[in-house]
Amino acid sequence: MADLTPPVVILDRSQMAENIGAVARVMANFGLDRLRLVSPRDGWPQDRAWPLASGADWVLDGVQVFDSVAAATADLTTVFATTARPRETRQPVRTPRDASRVLYDDAASGLGVGLLFGSERAGLETSDIALCQGIVTIPIDPRHQSLNLAQAVAINAYEWRTLVLDAPPPNFREGEPPASGALAVGMYEHLERELDAAGFFHPPEKFRSMSQNLRVMLGRAAFTEQEVATFRGVIHALSKGRGRVLERLAKERAPPSATTDPDVDAG
Repeated sequence: MADLTPPVVILDRSQMAENIGAVARVMANFGLDRLRLVSPRDGWPQDRAWPLASGADWVLDGVQVFDSVAAATADLTTVFATTARPRETRQPVRTPRDASRVLYDDAASGLGVGLLFGSERAGLETSDIALCQGIVTIPIDPRHQSLNLAQAVAINAYEWRTLVLDAPPPNFREGEPPASGALAVGMYEHLERELDAAGFFHPPEKFRSMSQNLRVMLGRAAFTEQEVATFRGVIHALSKGRGRVLERLAKERAPPSATTDPDVDAG
């Protein structure tokens, strides 16, 4: 599996250059080389990252920077969010070992895969976790649940590396692969626009939580590209139908147009 493409590591709103460098170091230790940053606090590049990378310059030299998690995962199909905190989303929760097996099988099928890590201070937002296909939680002792960012990346990277070196036969996916993150987000946003226009998000302050719940529900279905296109066609047809109903109601409420002048004697 020498040509197997390893997972992308995505750091959301990372705060310290030293932590980014330390992450690059452990990525290189275990054969991962694609690092993406989402809105790093101090921008990029940051000179202080290179000494902490201990020579893993190729990882830092290839860093890509994005404005949002959605943009950073747009070309990926399977992304797991790493978090130790309970969240409102109902998604599959796996250990790093179990998650690595899923990522391995999907990568072997030619799909883009990744691991998402939150900021050192606040972790991941629920809205960003809702864009992922599951949650990875490291089974550490509950008496001391403090792991730094590089340690969390190292544990997941180690499980991936062990799996690759063991070289098990991949469980190839049957049928069409799931759609990319960009197509999935496009479908979510299309549905949310039409639901908003129909008054579904009521009261308005519930929009965020209801939107996240919808994204998690639909994400679990792992739509293929064709299924995304079909579902968006359904949304379009329903929205057009709503327009026809509104048009008919408007006509029914409008006063009848006069065909003759009531002041003119027809006789």
